[in-house]
Amino acid sequence: MMKPEPAVHAAGQDLETAALRWATLAILLGTFVGNLGVSIANVALPSIAQDLHAQAAQAIWVVNAYQLAMVVAVLPLASVGEKFGYKRVFMAGLFVFTLASLLCAVAPNLEALVAARVLQGLGGACVSTIVPALLRAVFPPRLVGAGIGYLALTVAVSAAIGPSVAAAVLSHASWRWLFGLNLPLALIAIVLAARILPRSRPLARSFDLGGAVLNAVTLTLFVIGASELGDAAQRGLAALLLVLGCLSALLLVRHQRGRAAPLLPLDLLRIPVLRLSTGTSIASYTAQTVALLALPFLLITEMGKSAAATGLLMTPWPLVIVVVAPLSGKLADRFDSERIGALGLALFTLGLATLALLPAAPSDMDIVWRVTLCGIGFGLFQTPNNRLLLTSAPPERSGAAGGLMTMARMVGMTGGAALATVMLDLYGTRGAGTALGIAAGVAGLGLLVAVLRMRQGPSAAPA
Repeated sequence: MMKPEPAVHAAGQDLETAALRWATLAILLGTFVGNLGVSIANVALPSIAQDLHAQAAQAIWVVNAYQLAMVVAVLPLASVGEKFGYKRVFMAGLFVFTLASLLCAVAPNLEALVAARVLQGLGGACVSTIVPALLRAVFPPRLVGAGIGYLALTVAVSAAIGPSVAAAVLSHASWRWLFGLNLPLALIAIVLAARILPRSRPLARSFDLGGAVLNAVTLTLFVIGASELGDAAQRGLAALLLVLGCLSALLLVRHQRGRAAPLLPLDLLRIPVLRLSTGTSIASYTAQTVALLALPFLLITEMGKSAAATGLLMTPWPLVIVVVAPLSGKLADRFDSERIGALGLALFTLGLATLALLPAAPSDMDIVWRVTLCGIGFGLFQTPNNRLLLTSAPPERSGAAGGLMTMARMVGMTGGAALATVMLDLYGTRGAGTALGIAAGVAGLGLLVAVLRMRQGPSAAPA
């Protein structure tokens, strides 16, 4: 039987074993629901377009609206979490996500569906931004890496099974049921969170509305500009949007300077280990996104593999992350996170380089061992690096650190998608191999940053 909500102290909550398990389940179930909602929507786009009589270019906004809402909301919600308490924002996000899922399921047209997806993205941003701070709050300092490993495991599992779940549902029912799947899981997460998650002490600070507006404008310009780079006809507009985004970013930085707890966490980026860990995170997600987008074109178009065979050949990548990520979290709690992360990034870089150098007619095993090496390297790197990102910040800035962790992932994925799109647009499918080489180079740059981080000396998490 679950115990009443535990008390709070400044540095976190050393929950009893049973309470820690229930709290972890609530946090990870909320994460699972949010990530499953992303992966199943991608597969459902053709069915949605057909049912709602929309063009493919219009239907893609079902995905874009969710991602854009998440990107824009991450940093403001991190600030809101510190101001009002992580539990409150996490639960509010689950409520919003659940309501939005229901609205998606009954949307009468594409416009209503896109609007509901914006709302769903805001709810998802609440959850993904606050989860790292909640994990730091409920896990004892010696086990924070294990908690982040469980988070990585949850994200990998939801991403891996999402397409299969969507395919199974769509073969028997309407796409609307895909959004209905979220409802029972989200309700269970809400009940568990309300009952067992500890309250964090809200911090007395005002909400920076001007900073939030500048943040929204900056990120919207960058995301839309990056997404248009792959269209040769829109490349001039994309360049203009990116230039405007840079100008808006400069205004944002100027606006945030001198603030004690800025929305844009400039105070955290002054901490060398945290700054360098953010850089390695952006590089790794950029490299992974480029590779995962380019590899199918290389295997199908250039090497003649079938779509089904390509899916099977790429499956080891997420599968080994499921195994390696929680293991690397436990290793990071016991040993040097910097060295473990650098080793993982070195293996990831090597795996990408070997993929870029695939022979013209490789055997399936030639492909599988290289893909597996990429998954092992990324899984070994990701959790220790995220542990450093989270624990290098003062406890009262855990929300901002979690937001920075999420933002680094989104920036890397957005940049990686833009880079892969440009390469494929410029060189066609022949550019897939070159894109893999670029991915290896980006990962190599991240490795150099990781080595520089090691020279800073062992990091010590704040109490």
